[in-house]
Amino acid sequence: MTQWLLDPQIWASLLTLTILEIVLGIDNLIFISIVAGRLPGHLQARARTVGLSLALFMRLVLLASISWLVGMTATIFSVGGHDFSWRDLILAGGGLFLLYKGTREIHEQIEGEEEGAPGAAPAKVSFASVIGQIIMLDIVFSLDSVITAVGMADNLWVMSTAVLVAVVIMLFASGAVANFVNRHPTVKMLALAFLLLIGMVLVADGMGFHVPKGFIYAAMGFSVAVESLNLLARRKKQRNA
Repeated sequence: MTQWLLDPQIWASLLTLTILEIVLGIDNLIFISIVAGRLPGHLQARARTVGLSLALFMRLVLLASISWLVGMTATIFSVGGHDFSWRDLILAGGGLFLLYKGTREIHEQIEGEEEGAPGAAPAKVSFASVIGQIIMLDIVFSLDSVITAVGMADNLWVMSTAVLVAVVIMLFASGAVANFVNRHPTVKMLALAFLLLIGMVLVADGMGFHVPKGFIYAAMGFSVAVESLNLLARRKKQRNA
């Protein structure tokens, strides 16, 4: 253990993986904030904490079951010359869930909960239903996160530490992220558009069409940059007024 601690490659791997886990976790955090935003104000922070805690638990359990996780990539059946594994089915199913959730949230943001009530505030939902939706999101994002960790590091304690640090940082940042998203409706709409994008990528990945993540992050980064300029321009206009 001491030799590992003195190995610079171990620390470089830990730092790189931690940063990557934080980047992968930002999507999870934003979507948890959006789902939790449907609850009454006094329950939203609790829902975010429970959601991120469940995300941490799922990631650590998956890491502790690496042999089982590797087995999820084994072929269980083939269709049209393409081999499907449990990982493919989970990713495709999770992608369809994200597409459904993103479309529904966008509809309710624009049209309101009821037909004929555009702009109406979304109806409040139960705490249990929100936690159920968060669990579904956690399963999808945890699988992607852990598979990335397994591919980048060889030591279980390095992977576990990176995941733990990333989730703790997200726990501290969850309130600020949620408040920012709720204060800026255009940012919330952009996040929902990202939800649709990621859902489509997961479905494609599950069907055997791999899309390099660099393209996805580049598109998302460009959109975030444009939205940041819009926010700055709006703030300047309000200040001048």
